[in-house]
Amino acid sequence: MLEGAKLIGAGAATIALAGAAIGIGNVFSSSIHSVARNPSLAKQLFGYAISGFALTEAIALFALMMAFLILFVFQFSGAGIFWEKKYIFAAPYWLCE
Repeated sequence: MLEGAKLIGAGAATIALAGAAIGIGNVFSSSIHSVARNPSLAKQLFGYAISGFALTEAIALFALMMAFLILFVFQFSGAGIFWEKKYIFAAPYWLCE
């Protein structure tokens, strides 16, 4: 039952990827329309388009990261959400002295 809930949660987290794809399309569509209206601002508008693309793509990467966290890192139990112990790494030996 909990494994199914993990899969549904990871699938719901990836819905944001579709929104990011739409956002990237809107950024470059607006850029093309702006350059068509005023070609002399093409270099400045390209910088704005790239920064808009980067911010939109960052949202997609955060959504993908959450999907992977739900699938592979979180362990669900009746008491709540816990990290699995296999992903906790030991400190380097010089810190243990």
